[in-house]
Amino acid sequence: MRVVIVGAGPAGLNLAYLLKCRVPAIEIDVLEQNAPDATFGFGLVFSDRALDFLAQNDPETLQAIKPALEHWRDSILYLNGREIRIDGQGYNSIGRLRLLQILRERAASVGIVPKYNHVIDDLDALGPADLIVGADGANSIVRRSREADFGTGITLLTNRFAWYGTTKRFEALSHTFVQNELGTFNAHHHRHAPDMSTVVIEMDETTYFRAGFETMPLDRAQALCERIFADMLQGHKLISNKSIWRQFPKITNKRWSVGNRVLLGDALHTAHFSIGSGTRLALEDAVALADALAGHKGDVPPALAAYQAQRAPVLGKLVTAANTSADWYEHFTDHMKLPPMEFALGYITRTGRVDFERLRKSSPEFIAAYEASKAS
Repeated sequence: MRVVIVGAGPAGLNLAYLLKCRVPAIEIDVLEQNAPDATFGFGLVFSDRALDFLAQNDPETLQAIKPALEHWRDSILYLNGREIRIDGQGYNSIGRLRLLQILRERAASVGIVPKYNHVIDDLDALGPADLIVGADGANSIVRRSREADFGTGITLLTNRFAWYGTTKRFEALSHTFVQNELGTFNAHHHRHAPDMSTVVIEMDETTYFRAGFETMPLDRAQALCERIFADMLQGHKLISNKSIWRQFPKITNKRWSVGNRVLLGDALHTAHFSIGSGTRLALEDAVALADALAGHKGDVPPALAAYQAQRAPVLGKLVTAANTSADWYEHFTDHMKLPPMEFALGYITRTGRVDFERLRKSSPEFIAAYEASKAS
């Protein structure tokens, strides 16, 4: 059986490793258009709950990445200079490039070496394959080759965002919201290594055009963001890595497979970065697909049907939460008009997966501060 995996991101590398472990006789080719040390963005976030899922479904991956994880217990919101701390919110982060290095080492341990700088323009050029896996991200060529058959839907959110790094060390998963004469901005920021942090800067569409970001050279835009978030950066600079302004694409597919082609990760679905689950979902997709193929002894059609049937209900809940979170951020300018503690409560309950009574148990200090603000 020959499997071609297009894309050597977390989903593709993890799937290759898991498949080779479950079905040693399988032939696997992993093809990646970029160089092995190329990556976009900086750090990735996993909640403690996400690590619990990995512990249950893919403990070897969890053990491999654990030593490289940064960890913290609180979230901190900064609203126009006011700090609000939400205790009991366990999160972890790792640099995207470091994660890819770890997963690449695991793949190499079972004899799989991806072919990098391998640009694919035509899937027919891949040669005979029992299965072609689209693990090639939101712009997947595997998906685009049969988009109508997959039943693809793509909706762009209106906010603009850009992904930066900085040497400023942040001690928690933090969010800074700023309003000034240019408009309203927010920054998602956290450390992903002892000496590096990730900063995602976001603005609403009105601010994007009013401030002139659509025509502003990227170096000037970066310098302007450094001024807007000067209090947050405390003298540190932003670091660019293809840091362009984008709109987040919500991607869905009615069918996860067409013939011998199947999707996973961002090629199949996207989860808004505000809940930090995109990579988790990609890794779990890989587990589900590997299990389905191994369970059906390489019989591709029933394996692909089982993959969607078993994985879709779990995935649907998390994608719904991500979409709800994205909607909150699409209207963050309105939320910023609320009193600070009301704003914070709306933020932490925005996905619908956390309610007040659960917060009373997990975040007693925040709830005490919230109730004191209501009583004053």
